[in-house]
Amino acid sequence: MNGAEYIVRFLEEKGVEVIFGYPGGAVLVLYDALGKSSLQHVLTRHEQGAVHAADGYARVSGKTGVCFATSGPGATNLVTGIANAYLDSVPLLAITGQVSVDSIGRDSFQEADIVGITMPITKHNYLVRKIDELPGVLAEAWSLAREGRPGPVLIDLPKNIFTEKVELKEVVNEGQKICFKNGLARQLGKIAAVLKEAQRPLIFAGGGVVAADAEKELAAFVHYTGIPVVTSLMGKGVVAEKEEFVLGMVGMHGRPAANLAMSECDLLLALGTRFSDRVTGNPEHFLEDVKIIHVDIDPAELLKNVEADYPVVCDLCVNF
Repeated sequence: MNGAEYIVRFLEEKGVEVIFGYPGGAVLVLYDALGKSSLQHVLTRHEQGAVHAADGYARVSGKTGVCFATSGPGATNLVTGIANAYLDSVPLLAITGQVSVDSIGRDSFQEADIVGITMPITKHNYLVRKIDELPGVLAEAWSLAREGRPGPVLIDLPKNIFTEKVELKEVVNEGQKICFKNGLARQLGKIAAVLKEAQRPLIFAGGGVVAADAEKELAAFVHYTGIPVVTSLMGKGVVAEKEEFVLGMVGMHGRPAANLAMSECDLLLALGTRFSDRVTGNPEHFLEDVKIIHVDIDPAELLKNVEADYPVVCDLCVNF
């Protein structure tokens, strides 16, 4: 079995049903293996269309979106879509072709450092230089795209990797280790106390609620407490907006009632949101006299844009 066949078989075993892409010279062997598989391929007219389609597929299906592109301009055409998936925490696996290992660094035809280019906009990325690395990289990349805070992962594969033989072996992936320095167990007592004291509490639900598949838990919590809800753009739909306690989206494009509620609350319970500038305006003057509880699976999001009184690292579905 060559590297291309291994990749296709791996994706089949992971339950992938559809792949979006546009072929080119560096990935022809991969496409040859794809044509012999059970996987459906959607041929787009441009690589950017492929990555945006994979992004949209992931959002709607809840699965990991997969896209293929060739080397050089094919790979760089994915950049905008990868950045979009990164900012919105969408699980995505991008597989790109690259010049042969012995041609890397020689300014070869259609050579581009896609690993360096996408480093700021991926959860992680890889350049596979040896065929023996391929099984472990695929397993780790697949897990990283979904674990913790979801996001895009890119694997750059020199074209010789597709043709070289690879041994079938079981790969054990330990998964992502998440820091729980400010875990729920340490903060729960304080949170319960401030919730009891609050006169005008408000829930701010973001896209993290969707990513955690925690809509039912949120609805149950809201009905039990009676605390009104506003959402970010990414959080729209986590609770039915026809409910009387749901005030709609906040921010510069949000509803007046939602913005008024946020400006007048005395406690904000923010769930899975990054506090973008579309919501906060000038972060230095955002809800200056309001206590903020910020819950997110990604420790890097806490205290990044807004100072939270109670930062909490946890999975919303598991720990809600």
